[in-house]
Amino acid sequence: MSENQINNAPAAEEAAQDINILKKIRLEKLDDLKSRNADPYQITKYDVTAKAADVKAKYESDEAEIIASAQGDEEKVKEGLESLKTVTLRLAGRIMSWRDMGKANFIDLRDNTDRIQIYVRSNDIGKGEFAEFKKWDIGDIVGVEGFVFRTRRGEISVHAQKITLLSKSLLPLPEKWHGLKDQDMRYRQRYVDLIVNPDVKETFVKRSKIISEVRNYLDAMGYIEVDTPVLHTLEIGAAARPFVTHHNALDMDMYLRIETELYLKRLIVGGFDRVYEVGRIFRNEGMDTSHNPEFTTVEMYQAYTDYIGMMDLIENMYRTIAENVCGTSKITYQGVEIDLGKPWERLTMAEAVKKYAGVDYNDWADDEAARACAKEKGVEVDEGEAATKGHVLIAFFDAFVEDKLVQPTIIYDYPVENSPLAKRKPSDPAFTERFEYFIYCREMGNAFSELNDPIDQKQRFVKQVEAKRAQGANAEVDEDFVTALEYGMPPTGGLGFGLDRLVMLLTDSPSIRDVLLFPTMKPIPQQNSGESKENKEN
Repeated sequence: MSENQINNAPAAEEAAQDINILKKIRLEKLDDLKSRNADPYQITKYDVTAKAADVKAKYESDEAEIIASAQGDEEKVKEGLESLKTVTLRLAGRIMSWRDMGKANFIDLRDNTDRIQIYVRSNDIGKGEFAEFKKWDIGDIVGVEGFVFRTRRGEISVHAQKITLLSKSLLPLPEKWHGLKDQDMRYRQRYVDLIVNPDVKETFVKRSKIISEVRNYLDAMGYIEVDTPVLHTLEIGAAARPFVTHHNALDMDMYLRIETELYLKRLIVGGFDRVYEVGRIFRNEGMDTSHNPEFTTVEMYQAYTDYIGMMDLIENMYRTIAENVCGTSKITYQGVEIDLGKPWERLTMAEAVKKYAGVDYNDWADDEAARACAKEKGVEVDEGEAATKGHVLIAFFDAFVEDKLVQPTIIYDYPVENSPLAKRKPSDPAFTERFEYFIYCREMGNAFSELNDPIDQKQRFVKQVEAKRAQGANAEVDEDFVTALEYGMPPTGGLGFGLDRLVMLLTDSPSIRDVLLFPTMKPIPQQNSGESKENKEN
């Protein structure tokens, strides 16, 4: 049975075909080509002179101009359209569909811009070449030389005068991608996903534009983009769990970075007033629709400003990026209109808890009163009897507030208990000058008035490290960073946000895996087809 016969079989029968049979048919075709010194893999170059989208746009423009200049004279229109056929162009792309009409065939060719129909006729390319062409398959990559015309049905097409097989596809393209199983395979085989679902490509084109807009915005504000180390020599006390690797030449364990913060602030100490990094981060933690073990962050630090300055920066940055990438500051995410253009609501954490939970932090006389309030309201506090007012406030925020923050909202003044790198508020040392901003009930970024007191910083680092070591980690105080602070760091505002979450928002993507070209996936166990059943069972 030929592959064409298989592809024309009823759907149920086609679905039952083993993909290895289809691959075997294509391998036999390839062997036949090689035996006749026609191996397509030996072709090293094909001069492309036109792209599908440009070809269609130019033809429509030329056609409209001819019709307008003819002023109703049909003969002039006919002559003008015939003159377009004297222009020869060369396209290349993948065969996506095939309609066999005997001595004339139509194929759809897709390049990186669009699809375009190709008309291939025996009389034009030669009987021998046509017979070879008929052996090709959907998925093959071809080069086409010919002229543009409009078919009787009105579709702009290329009339092939020569067609060349440039690369053989040994596996058939899937016809349908749906359901959880197929979604999983789309992430695993993104290259196939991009072939059969061209809309997916637009997400990643937009991702690239978003990254460019972030850089353009910060560059215009006088920031300098820098690169800092991915491999660190110690595990710091931060909450995130790192990946561990080993450096053979130095015979030492190293840690993939969980942040870019400490090195960027070293540069502020060294005299760079405004720095940022678009950096890959690695965290050995759980995975869900908004978390992947490796992801991209944007972190920026600006000397002589504070967290209020960073609030203004991020609000205007999001608005500018949305307008430049999406054409509007009002976007739709998962069916909900999000207005990035109007002023974002700003609430202290205590104000937010009072607004949404009906509990006033200022009513708690002491830690015990706060814990009693949590118990009364059914709010679980992880720290138990050691919980402070700050711990309880955070627990109330998690329980009552975050899922209410649909429109862009800045929550600021966080308790010192969960802000080890932020500067304390001079007016209330129980709180820090820190904020997070939320969109669609999701934390999108984090910012501080950066702590620049080396003594306070060392004390907080020690507490962090002690807590992590109690959990079995090999954490250490970053003494070199403390040393840097001892040389003096100016008052500084710092902000970091997850680039992937921003891309999710602006592309209306429900999962972080939808905006990562190659998300982290557990490998599918490979089975050796030559193994016996007994060996597999053993």
